[in-house]
Amino acid sequence: MIGMAKGITHTRWASVTSEALTPHVDRRYINTGRVTLAQFDLKQGGIVPRHAHENEQITTVLKGKLRFVLDDGEMVVGSGETIRLDPWVAHQVEVLEDAIALDVFAPVRADWVAGTDDYFRRQPASKS
Repeated sequence: MIGMAKGITHTRWASVTSEALTPHVDRRYINTGRVTLAQFDLKQGGIVPRHAHENEQITTVLKGKLRFVLDDGEMVVGSGETIRLDPWVAHQVEVLEDAIALDVFAPVRADWVAGTDDYFRRQPASKS
């Protein structure tokens, strides 16, 4: 955080601690009282294992290409595109090209704050 004024907080992403969740997935995030905003730096070949959460999610891909694998199909989201997921929609994300994505979650990702987001440590099922 670089500055505050009444009702406003100014933050530089470079000053937010980056977490290496896997060799292919790095995450930075900030929380407000109601929302989590995350920046993901994703390397081609990376996978965010299948998971679901109570949070509504909006993902905007700023650079690169991601494949969202859902129970009823797949959706490729590229640079300049956005996807919205309702709460409890199970999904896996495959990184097709090096990517930067911004995710917005409501309510706050309490599992990240508590460190209980263990799905990153699970190995995704291999494709046959």
